[in-house]
Amino acid sequence: MTDRPTPPPVPTEPGGHDLLAGKVAVVTAAAGTGIGSATARRLLAEGATVVVSDAHERRLAETAAALAGTPRADGTGSPEPLAVPCDVTDEDQVQALYAAAVDAHGRLDIAVNNAGLGGTAELVEMTDDQWAIVLDVTLTGTMRCTRAALRIMAPRGGGVIVNNASVLGWRAQVGQAHYGAAKAGVMALTRSAALEAAPHGVRVNAVSPSLAMHPFLSKVMDQELLDDMASHEAFGRGAEPWEVATVVAFLASDYSTYMTGEIVSVSSQHP
Repeated sequence: MTDRPTPPPVPTEPGGHDLLAGKVAVVTAAAGTGIGSATARRLLAEGATVVVSDAHERRLAETAAALAGTPRADGTGSPEPLAVPCDVTDEDQVQALYAAAVDAHGRLDIAVNNAGLGGTAELVEMTDDQWAIVLDVTLTGTMRCTRAALRIMAPRGGGVIVNNASVLGWRAQVGQAHYGAAKAGVMALTRSAALEAAPHGVRVNAVSPSLAMHPFLSKVMDQELLDDMASHEAFGRGAEPWEVATVVAFLASDYSTYMTGEIVSVSSQHP
């Protein structure tokens, strides 16, 4: 057996191409350095007007400030996005988030439902509270945001919703029964919502990342486990958050107008 070759270098993030010019988007769980903030940056780079949201107000404000000036295809920098704190387990806050987006910008074209909560616990040791909070944030929170977006998009006859699922909705992993069940639920929710939304011209899809590396992960998962997981990816590394965000932007754009109810895997497999 020959040794595996040295993995190729991480590619450079591409610039924007105005794929979403004139669109208004809401991105949940956008604070910090993960998929949410990377998605907000990508949508801004593609010309969208973005509203960012998160339950962590201080980190949300810092992220919004950092997003100001994101380079766009026309050479200009984007303005600082509107930041609206929102806990997706609270229906009133979810309603207020989407109302704020419409009040500020007059419309809603794209909703990226990224909020989720993980953790590691084997089922025999898992408490009801551990199970319930992961399901409430990750699955029911996605439902609340999807429902709120549909109530705005359907009457106006168009819009795109992109949910964040996970390959753990397909694959088993020890200690992830609650998270895997929640993400499998997000996949089922996405498919059902897509069928209901299609007659109104609204598309609903999801991305399903395998492993997107960012600093927050090491706070909720053992670094040795993360390194082992990354070693089993085809490129010998996890995805950069922007590599997931570019797929979200594709699904939000007019390059995917025939796609709805799809779960797009953003992953690589060990050869």
